[in-house]
Amino acid sequence: MHVQIVLFDGFDPLDVIAPFEVLHAGGAASRGAVSVELVSAEGPREVVGGTGGLALRATAALDPARADVVLVPGAAGPVGEPGEEPAAGADASIPVLLGRTLSTGLPALLGAAMDDPATTVATVCGGSLVLALAGLVEGRPVTTHHLGLDLLDATGGRAVRARVVDDGDLVSGAGVTSGLDLALHLLEREIGPRVAHAVEELFAYERRGTVWRDAGAVPVAF
Repeated sequence: MHVQIVLFDGFDPLDVIAPFEVLHAGGAASRGAVSVELVSAEGPREVVGGTGGLALRATAALDPARADVVLVPGAAGPVGEPGEEPAAGADASIPVLLGRTLSTGLPALLGAAMDDPATTVATVCGGSLVLALAGLVEGRPVTTHHLGLDLLDATGGRAVRARVVDDGDLVSGAGVTSGLDLALHLLEREIGPRVAHAVEELFAYERRGTVWRDAGAVPVAF
């Protein structure tokens, strides 16, 4: 399983680093069955995150044809409103940072990944809003940070209040620390529970919540 984690200007570092570490450890625990790299739509470059100017280096271009999983993080910054440009000297808000991805080559590349049933697109936190703003999750069950659920609904997704939502070739995580849960779920689903459990044990972390799938009996309202 080869995973490409996407970097874009203003990304949330925790959305990237948590799944990267889990998946990298999964590769070590599975004798190389998992590989992971940091990519950007523009190719190899240093990309500055939205928290304290932390920069990570994309070592390759996002190429859905080479990836089994494309993972999209959210952004980090002040909570604001879509289209609300920052005052001079102020940090851009999360909706603005996410919206700026629409003017890059990222939406077309993510669209290609979504069109390929052999590629799984995964998101952490506001990463699902990047897809939603690009019109790529119309009618599909998906989650994001709880502050973005209304925007997810407004942009065509079926917002689900769950820690991880598995809709086959679209797997999404909620708030920032859900990147750990999402990556462990991908390890379990694609490589097996023993490898996922070994990584959990290594990181002294236990997954939270039930992975939501659109299956089974429909619960009655409480």
